[in-house]
Amino acid sequence: MHRNDNKKHRKEEGIFILIKGYESQMRIITGIYKKRNLFLVPGMSTRPTSSFNREVIFSVLQDYAGCRVLDLFAGSGSLGLETLSRGAVWVDFVEFAPSAINTILQNINLLGCSENCHLWRKKVDVYLKSCENKYDIIFIDPPYDKNLINPTLKLIYEKSLLNEEGSIIVEHSPQEIIAEEFLPYITKEKCFKRSHFTWLRARNNDLSKELSLPK
Repeated sequence: MHRNDNKKHRKEEGIFILIKGYESQMRIITGIYKKRNLFLVPGMSTRPTSSFNREVIFSVLQDYAGCRVLDLFAGSGSLGLETLSRGAVWVDFVEFAPSAINTILQNINLLGCSENCHLWRKKVDVYLKSCENKYDIIFIDPPYDKNLINPTLKLIYEKSLLNEEGSIIVEHSPQEIIAEEFLPYITKEKCFKRSHFTWLRARNNDLSKELSLPK
């Protein structure tokens, strides 16, 4: 008798990982790679950004044409790859976990976008301390509740890595509070039961020039 046990089934290649509490499939939402499947990081060492969470992020700012993007704690690379699909010209992925590094490389090869991105095999703080680039979009999506959000924001602002009209997009748990020193730069927040999303502007961009975001 055939038994479809989705919680136990796992495909070797990594595209489908059916584990309780995690999605079985990840796809590019729209753009030139629309509906293309992506590999997920095998095992439970990383928290994949769900389709719902990605929809939240990309419903706020949809057009990334011409953007230079930094994807920190990149995991599978799904956020940065989505921006490439939507017209971004360059993405720097920063990841240190070997399984995630392998997955990002698989996804880059899968989409054939190696000429528009680079994978930095470094810890995020090490990369930021030596970074001399500026970005239009910076994603911060670390493991939840590891006290990584505020130290990362501090380095970004100290190094002035965000272009004047740019935006930092942070996904974090409800228990992780953005430090008071960064509150003046928050332009938008979306709060759900398990995840919070915070958008921040550049320090030198006054509120009259704030990134236009739908309410």
